[in-house]
Parts: sequence; C-alpha cells; structure tokens
Amino acid sequence: MKIAFSEISVPATGTLIVGILAEGELTATAQAVDERMSGALSKAVSASVRFSGKKNTTLLINAPAGLDLARVLLIGLGAPKDIDKLQMQALGGSVVGGLNKMGETVASLALDAPDGCPLSPEDMAAEVAFGARLAGYRFDKYRTKQKEEDKPTLETLTIMSGDSGAAEAAAAPRQRVGDGVYLTRDLVSEPSNVKYPAAIVEDIKGLSAVGIEVELLDEARMGELGMGALLGVGQGSRRDSYIAIMRWNGAADKNEQPVAFVGKGVTFDTGGISIKPSGGMEEMKYDMAGAGCVIGLMKALAGRKARANVIGVVGLVENMPDGNAQRPGDVVTTMSGQTIEVINTDAEGRLVLSDALWYTQKTFKPKFMVDLATLTGAIIVALGTYQAGLFSNNDELAERLTAAGKASGEELWRLPLGARYDKDINSDIADMKNVGKGREAGSITAAQLLERFVADTPWAHLDIAGMAWMKRGDDPIVPKGASGFGVRLLDRLVADYYES
Repeated sequence: MKIAFSEISVPATGTLIVGILAEGELTATAQAVDERMSGALSKAVSASVRFSGKKNTTLLINAPAGLDLARVLLIGLGAPKDIDKLQMQALGGSVVGGLNKMGETVASLALDAPDGCPLSPEDMAAEVAFGARLAGYRFDKYRTKQKEEDKPTLETLTIMSGDSGAAEAAAAPRQRVGDGVYLTRDLVSEPSNVKYPAAIVEDIKGLSAVGIEVELLDEARMGELGMGALLGVGQGSRRDSYIAIMRWNGAADKNEQPVAFVGKGVTFDTGGISIKPSGGMEEMKYDMAGAGCVIGLMKALAGRKARANVIGVVGLVENMPDGNAQRPGDVVTTMSGQTIEVINTDAEGRLVLSDALWYTQKTFKPKFMVDLATLTGAIIVALGTYQAGLFSNNDELAERLTAAGKASGEELWRLPLGARYDKDINSDIADMKNVGKGREAGSITAAQLLERFVADTPWAHLDIAGMAWMKRGDDPIVPKGASGFGVRLLDRLVADYYES
C-alpha cells in the first residue's frame, strides 16, 4: 500500500473519507464536499439516528450524488479539544482495515484541524499516515494460496492536508519508526528454522546500510569473557550463540555517554531438559521478541537520524535439549563472576540477559540500560495482553518509561522489587538460583535476578511476554501476530528525554 500526500480537494475516484465533529458539526472540508453533494452529506448526518460525530463512529454514503466517487465515509472525531495523536493513529489504522474489507483500491482522506484542536494540520496528517502504515503490515511470505476476499485490496491512500509538503515532512520520521516496527514484526514472525542466531546476525549486519556500527561476539570470545550463563543456554543446540552489538552515534558530541537497550534473543525455546508441554510450543519462535525490538529500534533511530548516542545489545541463542544440554542442578559462572544454580532450564532468558547486561554496563558505561524480554508467563497472568511489566531500580527512568508508554500507546505497569523477593532466589550452593519459590511472584523474582547484574547503572526491565504476539486483532494499528511492541515506546523515550 502506497501512502501519498496532497492538497485538500474532492477526488474523482475511489472513496473519500472526511471527519465530522461532535454534534454533527461539519469541518471545512466536509462543508466543501457537502456543497458538491447539494447538501446531501449534511442531510445524511441529520437523518442518522446513531451518527452524530461522536469519536470513532462512522457513517457510509454509497454512490454519493454530485460526485464520481464510489462512496464517502464519514468518521466521527468528537470534540476538537479531545483530538490527540493516538486517536489519529487509530483512525488511520481503522480506515485501512475498513477499506480493505470493502475491497477498495484507491482512497483519499481529508482532515482539518478545527479550532480548539491541539494538533496542527500537518501533525494530524502525519499521525494518520503512521497509523495507516502500521495497520497495513502483513506477513504473507509463506502463503502460496489465498482467497481473493482475504487479500488486501487498498493500493493507494492519499492523505490530504492544507500544506501537503509540511504534512509529508512531518510524516517522514514517523515512517522511519514504522520501518523499525516492520523489521521487528518480520523477525518475530519468521519461523525458527529460518531465523536462528546466525541468520539474525546477518540481518543485523545489514543495518550498516543506515549507519549503524555492528560488532559481534562469537562463542570463543564469549568464553574468553567468562559468559558461562549465556553459553550454557545454547550448549544443547547445534546453532552457535552470539552477542551482537549495534551502535548509533547521532548526538552532536560523539563521545557523549550513550543510552543502552538490551534484548533477549532466544530464537527457539523448547525449555531445554525442563522441556515445555507440546501444546503451544510453536509459539516459542517469538521468544526472541526482546532482541527483535532492539534491532527494530536501532533501525528506527538511525532511520530518523536520532540525535542521541545509542547502544543496542542482543543475546542470540537457541535452547534445545540434546545430550550436551545444560541440566537442572548445573551451576554456571557468569561474566560478573557470580554463580547461578540452574533449577529450571526453561528459565533461560534471565541467564542470557545476566551476561548481556553485565557486558553492556561494564563496556559502555551507559546513562541507563533498558532490557526487553519475553521472560515469564507469570506476567501474562498478572497483566494479560494489554500492558507490559516494568521493573526498575530508578524512579526517574521508570516514570519516563511510563510516560513514553502512554504517549506511544504501548503501555507499561510498574511492579515492585525488594529485599524480600530478592531473598527468594538465594541458592544453597551458589550465589543464586534461576527461579524463586514455586509459582509465587515469578515475574518479580526473575527481575530480581537481573538486578544483580546491573551494578549501579540506572536500569529497567520490561517483561513483554504478553505483548509480543497479538491474538485478539482488536487494535486498529496492530494486526494479529507479531506486534513489534517496544519500538514505538522506546523511540518515544529517546525522543522526549535523551536527544541533544
């Protein structure tokens, strides 16, 4: 689907979408269309029992009189003062979904910024375009047959604005964020026989095309560094493990202290010797969604030329149960020198992150670290699939993440850390064990283990297990499947607080 920009006009073909304010008030564009329709639009609004311009309501007028259009779609905007960016993104996504269901191929969307609206016309247009782009994602790579009615039909969506050049300029950085979301969704959607650690390394190398410096740690180098926890997870696989480092130096001062993002990249998780039940195990291809987010985020930041120095680190492993696999009861020594008793080989993500976090804070000394991981099923029990879990040792960082989550629509809920929970992962024979007491506070005890590997660095852990893969399909800008969760959130965090 192509997204184009133009000045406001009444197009000759396809579908025209216009906004209607609360109480049925016509915007300036709607009034112009109404004149071309000899007042038919305003009459339709007046005659409708259920449509009055209320937010997110619609009214469809087929074969409108006085126009050569297939239809005019009216979308309720609500009160001008309440119009915001997330509403405009959702509107763009809903339009794309609805037009594809109609079988439309060409559409034009015109929205004024009415008096009292907090958004400029170009920002409204840019946010609509962003939402349309996010909604247009599909992963059809492996489909060989599709019914015609299941295929998307919309070929061109033109966003009309009073100043199309300004709208296109405003949309450009958002579209680069969309590129990052698309990359994350692609990586998470791919099966594990295609995207194993070495294959994802090749994708990461490709980011050099947008100015990202890439460095790799192979198993030999990780062994030299003492990364026994990460290497232990991958030792049962025939696939080699890696740590990949991505660096974007976009700040005016190239030596300015960077910010850092760390992702869990378990490209398939059988559970190892503590093997998972077979039902639903195929979903464990997305146990690398944390790493996928970091990779997509780095592409987004570089694509929009973010004025910040950013480090992305991902630990890429496969957790398989062969004769060389790590066993329950094994003790591994981490890069930090701390030891972990492996009680459950299916609690492997925290082992990967323990070495990745320690390496990141020791090597790059960042302002902060944020890690992302599909870490625990317990977080889904606690929060469902509407918010990710947030844990942090720093209130300011937690508050900024929470605010960025609300601004981006990728929301977080902070859960506690504390000495009593930390005590639950003490081991009888090592410094710690990789799980706590039974099923109690599973997400918290996992975060407590990670906290032991961040030293004094401000740090936050995002448990995205419930957010990486969407089954509901009720979000207009997040299709079913890989969500790309975290890219928009962390891009917002950097943009709002850490760019020079």
